Amino acid sequence: MFSKSCEYGIRASIYVAKHSLKHRKVSLKEVAEHTDAPPAFMAKILQKLTRTEILSSFKGPTGGFFVPLEMIDKVSLYDIVLTMDGAGLFEDCTLGLRKCDGQKPCPMHFKFSKIRDEMKTDLKATTLKFLAEQVSDGVTFLKR
Repeated sequence: MFSKSCEYGIRASIYVAKHSLKHRKVSLKEVAEHTDAPPAFMAKILQKLTRTEILSSFKGPTGGFFVPLEMIDKVSLYDIVLTMDGAGLFEDCTLGLRKCDGQKPCPMHFKFSKIRDEMKTDLKATTLKFLAEQVSDGVTFLKR
């Protein structure tokens, strides 16, 4: 459903948020290792997430990636998906038609409109803090 970049971006954001709740910054190497991502690919993902202010970073010996605590409950899964994959998942035609809307729908339009609306609502309601707490509590996992 999501691109590989988006999947890694979500996992990285959760991992960084989990450690941010403990007032700890994490390195690129650590994020890549704990999300099973190639380091060079993860570097680009973290750069994009930092540029769009999903994550923050500091350079230097005490540096690393983190989510400011005042933002951790405001960033949603929807924000990460938009950053990584754009709005196409919520707006583009399921069958790839250039023009598809309620006036001239494809055969899948009305069925998938409902699914997309529900998914959008769920992604917006799911915060980074909630996901990080789930991982911290051992309820869910980021790595197989």
